[in-house]
Amino acid sequence: MPDRPVVFRGGGFAPRDRARAAAATLIGIVLLWQAGASAGLIPTMFLPAPVSIVRALWALTVSGELWANLSVSLIRLAVGWIVGTVFGIGMGLAVGLWSALRSPGMAIVSALFPIPKIALVPLFIVWFGIGEGSKLATLAFGVFFPTVIATAGAVDNVPRGLIRMGQSFGLSHAAIVRKIVLPAALPAILSGFRVTSSIAIVLLVAAEMIGAEKGIGAFVLSAGNLYDTDNLLAGIVVLSVLGLIVSWAIGRLERVFLRWR
Repeated sequence: MPDRPVVFRGGGFAPRDRARAAAATLIGIVLLWQAGASAGLIPTMFLPAPVSIVRALWALTVSGELWANLSVSLIRLAVGWIVGTVFGIGMGLAVGLWSALRSPGMAIVSALFPIPKIALVPLFIVWFGIGEGSKLATLAFGVFFPTVIATAGAVDNVPRGLIRMGQSFGLSHAAIVRKIVLPAALPAILSGFRVTSSIAIVLLVAAEMIGAEKGIGAFVLSAGNLYDTDNLLAGIVVLSVLGLIVSWAIGRLERVFLRWR
């Protein structure tokens, strides 16, 4: 019998992103939505057709109202998320690396993390005023705790064999953290960014609805109060696109920082 080549079966699980499939899925949903609205199966009074939403978005863009609200929201989102992430990573590393801080730090996180952050917005308004301080505090507070948990968990999951190997070669504690712990924990930390960015967008809208004159949240609330469903859905579409852009940006960060995998 002729020799048959041995089939390689050691490829492992390596799912790949397919941008075309993702785009086709979203386009298909929009087309079905438009078809249902055109056929009268979807009442446009309560759920406007995609064509009406696009017209509303175009009118908002031409008038400048869209950018006037979106720019304010983007600044709040960026500042609040960065502050919460920086402090969260610092606290997560401290909890994951030092026993003296582990139990006290996790006790505080466990006690405060379950509190709904939206419920704290009125309290932050009392503490920081109705201006930007209360909104930024809401975002930073909401991002901080999941970042701590993700970072501490990532540090705990670093293979201890790698750390022992570094110790056996005489590496200092700082060198082990920089060369072994951080690179091994980085994938889980970056995955946590996807969760915290979504949380930040939700809290941003909630904070702007409670006390803001400008911002996508304030715009959506105003459109809802006027029963202007076209602009209401237009604002929601902007938030959805914002979430997609943030997810794409985090994916690019993963490709850059995890090129070694």
